[in-house]
Amino acid sequence: MAIIEVENLVKTYKILQKQDGLIGYFKNLVRPKYKELTAVKGINFNIEEGELVGYIGENGAGKSTTIKMLTGLLTPTSGKIVVNGIVPYEKRIENNKSIGAVFGQKTQLWWDLPVIESFRLIKQMYKLPDGEYRKNLKKFTQILELEELLDKQVKNLSLGQKMRCEIAATFLHNPKIVYLDEPTIGLDVFVKENIRKFIKDINREKKTTVILTTHDLKDIEDVCNRIILLDQGEIIYDGDKQKFKDIYGKYVFAELVVSNKNGKLSDTITLNGCEIVEETEKSIKIKFNHEETTIMQILNTISNHCVVEDIHMREAELEDILKEIYKGAHKC
Repeated sequence: MAIIEVENLVKTYKILQKQDGLIGYFKNLVRPKYKELTAVKGINFNIEEGELVGYIGENGAGKSTTIKMLTGLLTPTSGKIVVNGIVPYEKRIENNKSIGAVFGQKTQLWWDLPVIESFRLIKQMYKLPDGEYRKNLKKFTQILELEELLDKQVKNLSLGQKMRCEIAATFLHNPKIVYLDEPTIGLDVFVKENIRKFIKDINREKKTTVILTTHDLKDIEDVCNRIILLDQGEIIYDGDKQKFKDIYGKYVFAELVVSNKNGKLSDTITLNGCEIVEETEKSIKIKFNHEETTIMQILNTISNHCVVEDIHMREAELEDILKEIYKGAHKC
């Protein structure tokens, strides 16, 4: 049985249509007019225990609205949600006992207290046994390098330090499900790598289900096995991450190091199945569909106009594919 079940989920907001000026102000008071905005449009999905799911889409796609309904912060307009056997918005307290959440840079730590005191308060709130608390604290302190942070006030931590402590606090009470909404926003690459490794380690050890919402697609690449892709409140892809890349990742990217170039090639030559995305005096970056052409065919054409000294190639990454989808180049 799935640990999360979502069926025909809809969330609609009423938005006041404001009118300008003093007259408009009084009209809004006396007879306000509203328009409806449907943020989530009848979506369906099930998530099994232990899955690592990337829940992604552009701004306004409905990601955060869905997460807030799953955590019980919002009540759906219609549809069904069951999380670990509980309807979240009907039994918020009971639901909260089995989940953890990070929402961007909103803190669950107490600003003026040392980090360790926040951890102790969380232990008491969730009635975590002493032995389990000490075991988790020791493990999390080691993996996330928290030793020197535990006695510092939260307000004195850097962004990266605070986020490492937030992640530890989220997993401290052994939640069955964790929602991570932009957990690595604004962090440097080393902190991000540390947090990604931690999430994967905890998932492997405790089968914690993780739903990750982020604009940093490297998080999805490194952590998740499954992608649910939203566009304007509707799911347009739900499935295996690698299958998604295999189906929609038809492009290959290459950078050519060149010399003796005769003018701007993007203005003078035509390359079927290929696009020059960036060009300088000493390099040419191209994107080509490997089902329509080959790198040898491209090189044969380009080498008539310059000397190709070196070439660097890579397959399309998740971010490249999503850019193409949102530009309308592909439809899921």
